Amino acid sequence: MSYCNCRWFNYLLLLLLAGTRVNAQAVLKPFPQHSAYTTGSVKPSHLPQQQLDKQVTTYYDQWKARYVKAGCAKDQYYIWFENKGKECVSEGQGYGMIITALMAGYDKNAQITFDGLYNYYKAHPAKSSPYLMAWAQGANCKDIDRSTATDGDMDIAYSLLLAAKQWGTNGKLNYLREAGIMIAAIMQHEINPKTYAVLLSDAIEHDSKDYFDMRSSDFMPAHFKAFENILKNGKWQKAISNNYQLFSLMQTKYSPDAGIIPDFIKDTYKTPRPAQPNYLESPYDGYYNYNACRVPWRVATDYLLYGDKRSKAITDKINHWIRETTNGNPDNISAGYTLAGNDIKGRYFEALSFIAPFTVSAMVDKGNQQWLNKLWDYLVAFRLKDYDYYDNSIKMLDMIIVSGNYWKP
Repeated sequence: MSYCNCRWFNYLLLLLLAGTRVNAQAVLKPFPQHSAYTTGSVKPSHLPQQQLDKQVTTYYDQWKARYVKAGCAKDQYYIWFENKGKECVSEGQGYGMIITALMAGYDKNAQITFDGLYNYYKAHPAKSSPYLMAWAQGANCKDIDRSTATDGDMDIAYSLLLAAKQWGTNGKLNYLREAGIMIAAIMQHEINPKTYAVLLSDAIEHDSKDYFDMRSSDFMPAHFKAFENILKNGKWQKAISNNYQLFSLMQTKYSPDAGIIPDFIKDTYKTPRPAQPNYLESPYDGYYNYNACRVPWRVATDYLLYGDKRSKAITDKINHWIRETTNGNPDNISAGYTLAGNDIKGRYFEALSFIAPFTVSAMVDKGNQQWLNKLWDYLVAFRLKDYDYYDNSIKMLDMIIVSGNYWKP
């Protein structure tokens, strides 16, 4: 009887069934990278780097097993939204593509997964442009509608820049070319040409009542700098400058003590102000809620990668307030605050989508070292099964950053 190496046979069979190439491109920036962030920034200091990396990879294995799902067509994957009405949203697709590109090397099948996520994005084009993604899909991968969510598109575009650095541009997909086309489409359809604030969606036309309104968490200055490096037309630089000025105004005028930013900002053209209750999503649209909770992460990343002093000025205010209001105890972080820095009534529970971004923002100054160490231990201890897609995906991304394994494309 001839011998059968069944384990190897099964591995090959899985690859063939997934419609993938056995010979993936070389990984150029394999995890862990141990990136050199801006001088003066800090990482958790109470654990060896090897342990930080291990905590990231352990959580990544859990995250991927739960959230990466096969699409309805060959060679497609999507990030599971964990909602009976929606199976996938472009926001999650962007998160997943960034995470997968950064974890390549540790994850030997990362390029296979990334390309499958890309294929799903391409299979669900927005009505306005084939290079933007329809924001949500329901059962059987059917588009719920074909408008966009701007943050999802920006993360997908950024992930393509990472992929170009990770696997090069000579393979089946020219990631850099695809990124450039998508970045141009985002500027055309999702950035206000008068204020350079970020539009809520491609569905917002120049005569829409919310044409000069924005979701604060859509300002991603480190992304914008990478986009400017591709297009080199000055428009993304304008977006960076104008949105930093807008955030500074929000802090000074509406949150002088806490320094936090509202979920939605109205009238960015003339009289910027926090949105009124129930503007778009909830009674807390003018508070620091489930959108703005991402701001400390998005803004602080600009300092870590590029050393932008505007980033540090904003996050320093937030860090001072959150340390003071919690008495230095991460267990006192609430899931939402008024702009005065008071807990939203009834929100005395843990939400990783709030805790993880505060962990990233703590990195911008060595004076936050002990606070950062506490935050890391607190964040890592939460179990994936106890939280949803949103909390767990933000935690995953932010753990990569805080462990020192994030890098600019």
